[in-house]
Amino acid sequence: MARMHSRRKGKSGSNKPEENKNQSWQRYSAKEVENLVVKIAKTDKKPSQIGMILRDSYGIPDVKTVTSKKIVQILTENKVKQDLPENLTYLIKKYIEVAEHFEKNKQDMTAKRGLQLTESKINRIVKYYKATKKLPKEWKFERDKAKLLIS
Repeated sequence: MARMHSRRKGKSGSNKPEENKNQSWQRYSAKEVENLVVKIAKTDKKPSQIGMILRDSYGIPDVKTVTSKKIVQILTENKVKQDLPENLTYLIKKYIEVAEHFEKNKQDMTAKRGLQLTESKINRIVKYYKATKKLPKEWKFERDKAKLLIS
């Protein structure tokens, strides 16, 4: 797939194995994995961080193969859901960092362009999340209040 804001092709990446079955060496049941996900989420971890913790500390390679649910689905069922989706949160953090850099370095036009591109990505994702009803219709990204959204 192509890059979003350039004329180049995308980078290749690794893919998960096609086999979707529980590993014989895995010792956790589906209910235990769900409880672990909820327990870790209550320590203010994001879904991707939860997946890495389960992989590294508990030896659970993939939550979906064990529970037949994604981590975000488990969190919504147990009402431990975060207010903003994870990718939107990280894009807003990136926007704040680039904006702070641009405030210090007014002559950096590459940073200005990066600010514009990041804001357009945020607006595109917000439009998608409003359409899928993961964000309220009246939610709007405002540059001035970006820091308040993250903290």
